[in-house]
Amino acid sequence: MRAVAISLAATFALAACSPAPDAANTAENGVLAAGPETAISNVAQSDLPAGLAELVEATVPGMRIAEAERKERDGRVYYDVEGTRPDGTEVEIDVLAGADGKLTAVEVQRDIAWTTAPAPVVAAAAAKKDAFTPERVIESRQVEDGATIYELFAPGSPKEPAMEVKWQGGKAEVLGERWAH
Repeated sequence: MRAVAISLAATFALAACSPAPDAANTAENGVLAAGPETAISNVAQSDLPAGLAELVEATVPGMRIAEAERKERDGRVYYDVEGTRPDGTEVEIDVLAGADGKLTAVEVQRDIAWTTAPAPVVAAAAAKKDAFTPERVIESRQVEDGATIYELFAPGSPKEPAMEVKWQGGKAEVLGERWAH
């Protein structure tokens, strides 16, 4: 009995010293740790901040707004504005609200089929130790620099991307940390 207790104590001590699953080496396996808490609330079109509808129009001309959400994450406030382009395709614009009230479009997003992602993006994701076939892919074009972030959602995990791949200048890079936006 004493040998079992010592063995169990040693096992628990080793487990306590082991890194948590979220602390896994992202650079090697590509899977991101859980993201920050996000407070989400729906916003009626009549309650959108002044200038937001105009910014949406300037970012995606002719976009019809269907709905909007206000998100607070990591001390930042975003408005996620969803709608359709004039051709009927769905689109979302993420807008950062500065502390001074300035609104800045930071991303233009759409869902895509994984089979339509650039081959180097697919290859970079597939090269990671814990590669998976995503059940959802969001293509996020960064307004400021034109980079595209591919947000890959693992099967059974629809709330946040499990992997993100940056595509810019013909180069694909699996990110070791979540993209800021």
